[in-house]
Amino acid sequence: MFKKLFASPSNGSEASPNSALVTAPGNHGLGVIELEEEGAPRSTRAQHSEAPGSSRTVGFDQIYKNAAVKLPGMPYGIRKAQEMADSPHLAGMTPESKRCALLMALDAAGADIEDLLQDAVIRQRVLNDYEEKQQGRLRDFEAAKREENRAIQAELDNLTGQYMVRIQANLDEIARQQDDLDTWRKRKQLECQRMTETAALLVQEGSANHNSTLTVVLERAAAAGTRR
Repeated sequence: MFKKLFASPSNGSEASPNSALVTAPGNHGLGVIELEEEGAPRSTRAQHSEAPGSSRTVGFDQIYKNAAVKLPGMPYGIRKAQEMADSPHLAGMTPESKRCALLMALDAAGADIEDLLQDAVIRQRVLNDYEEKQQGRLRDFEAAKREENRAIQAELDNLTGQYMVRIQANLDEIARQQDDLDTWRKRKQLECQRMTETAALLVQEGSANHNSTLTVVLERAAAAGTRR
C-alpha cells in the first residue's frame, strides 16, 4: 500500500509547512502526489488573481477570509484536493487513474470526502454571495454615474442654448444689416434714375427713356456740343 509521509498538523487545523508526499507503488502507475499546505504559495501553478486590497479585484483567499459564513477548519479542504489533482506528478494520467490516486492520497491523509464536498458547497456559496454583492455595488455605481452624466448633459444643454441664442442674434444682426443695405440700394437706384432723367432734359435731343443711363445722356450731350 501507500507509504504515509504526512506530517501531523501542529494545531489540528493546518497542515505542516513542509509538503507531504504519498508514494504509490510503481506497478499501479500512480506516481507521487504532492500534498501542500492549504493556502500556501503554489509553486507549480501561476497566480492569476490580483492581490487582496486591489481597487479592481479581490483575491479568493481574502474573499473566503471576509465571508460572513465561516468555512469549516480542516487540514485538507476542497482547495487542497484541487491542488493535489493539479499536481504535475499526475500529469498525463487517465482520469480514472488520477481519481484513484487522489482518493488514496486523501484516504491516507484522513480526509473525509463528504467534508470536502461540503467545503466546496460553502466556498461556492461564499463566492456567489460576493459576486451578488459586487453586482449590487456596480449597479449603484452605474446609477450614480448616470445621474452625474445627466447633470453634465443638462449643464451642457444649458450652455449650448445660451451660445445658440448668441449665434442666432449675430445671424439676425447680419440679416438686418443686409436688409438695410438692400433698402439703401433701392433708394440709390431711384436717385440715380431721377438724376439721369433731369440730366436728359438738359440735352437738346430731349428726355431720356427708361433704359437710359447717366453715361448715355452725357455722351449725347458731348455729341451735341461737338455739332455746335
